[in-house]
Amino acid sequence: MGEIFAGMPWWVKWIAVPVIALVVFGGLIAAVVGFVIGLLFKLLVFVALVGGLVYVVRKFTSSSSSRSDW
Repeated sequence: MGEIFAGMPWWVKWIAVPVIALVVFGGLIAAVVGFVIGLLFKLLVFVALVGGLVYVVRKFTSSSSSRSDW
């Protein structure tokens, strides 16, 4: 691979090849990044809902147990 780029100018290696790679694989990269961000958002919503459920259940059980004490 190194001998292919040996006679090329610097801008071919550092500008043209990455731009071509982004054009060719840009949709794939965007799909993977979108999937990861969507997964992280769903994980955050899941954690928030479970935390809210645990909070409500603890609040409800502590208030109902204190009522039965008197």
